[in-house]
Amino acid sequence: MLRKRLPDTPGIYFFLGRNKKILYIGRATSLRSRVRSYFTDDIAEKRSEWIATMLTEAQSIDFRRTDSVLEAILLEADLIKKFQPLYNTDEKDDKSFNCVIITKEDFPAVFLERSKNIDFSSLQVKPARRSLGTDGDKKLRILAVYGPFPHGLRLQDAMKIIRKIFPYRDTKCQPLQGRPCFNRQIGLCPGTCTGETGKREYAKSIRNLKLFFEGKKARLLLLLNKEMNALAKVQRFEQAHEVKRTIFALQHIQDVALLRSANYPVPSASFRIEAYDLSHFGGKDIVGAMTVIEAGETKKSEYRLFKLRSIQDANETKGLQEILTRRLEHGEWTKPDIIVVDGNDIQMNAARTVLHKRHLSIPLVAVVKDNQHKPKTILGDDVLVEKYKSQILLANNEAHRFALSFQKKKRKHF
Repeated sequence: MLRKRLPDTPGIYFFLGRNKKILYIGRATSLRSRVRSYFTDDIAEKRSEWIATMLTEAQSIDFRRTDSVLEAILLEADLIKKFQPLYNTDEKDDKSFNCVIITKEDFPAVFLERSKNIDFSSLQVKPARRSLGTDGDKKLRILAVYGPFPHGLRLQDAMKIIRKIFPYRDTKCQPLQGRPCFNRQIGLCPGTCTGETGKREYAKSIRNLKLFFEGKKARLLLLLNKEMNALAKVQRFEQAHEVKRTIFALQHIQDVALLRSANYPVPSASFRIEAYDLSHFGGKDIVGAMTVIEAGETKKSEYRLFKLRSIQDANETKGLQEILTRRLEHGEWTKPDIIVVDGNDIQMNAARTVLHKRHLSIPLVAVVKDNQHKPKTILGDDVLVEKYKSQILLANNEAHRFALSFQKKKRKHF
């Protein structure tokens, strides 16, 4: 019987023809809902004539559950590459799709590359990536390649989730350069740039990343538990705790971004962080920027710029108070769970005054910068700072970038 009862869980589904030959492989946030959508009278219009033809040949359906949408995305690409189903033509042939590349070097970089730029036979890629330290003619050797993945935006969302679990070096990070790259500052790079992570330790992280991409989650969890117990046995409790956090993250993967990109409903009560910064050009054209991080992701549709009215010079304290006052007049905007200001106690107190006038109790944090305008420390509630450090830094960096981009556009007109 072609139709069968499927679970309401993420996973991979297979349409099978004669002799259980795989005709088509797909993934789903809900296997039950997704497969049910194929059995409509207008399937040729909704999907394609190609899929309608596939359904006439299909004799049965099979499926494989996954613990998350993220794992379904990775498994789908792996199985399509392995079995090359006839009706997954697009997934097989389109050279514009992205693959995930892990380079073969002392500190492997992880990045996305178009299929057309990859020599799969020799496992080499020739991207124009000066930041990797290669010249224009030198090919990069590949340790592993995954994909191709047909949905570029969804892959980018997936990589954001993966990188929070397994921080890695990207093409902008130079190993052992002595200073932290931006992603190191927000916890997405393990410290290959600063020397905090050695070759042996980083190789273990890459091993874990590969096992996850290959769908070997059970084996990965077994190795991590073994590593955690070994570290605890020799009283290296801090490292054991880090491994424990990785295990927890693997067992509780947050698919919010992937659910959104798959057009499924997302809980509206997401944790929201708002950051504020000021920018000016010689004390003129003073502008304030507000940026939003929600559920760990930038929400650029809700970024706002404020042209300051109450000050004529670069008085950052008064400027910040004006921005917050005007922002809080918008009762229709979602209330933030944390407000991030750029500065120190002075800026925090200025913001706190505005909140007190409105009888609001919203946690405040301040990102303190060094002489090179790099984050040095974060002031505020220790628990919140520890839990949301990477998101706080990301929000702060976005506010600074957003305010500067306005000034740059402004100058182009003169």
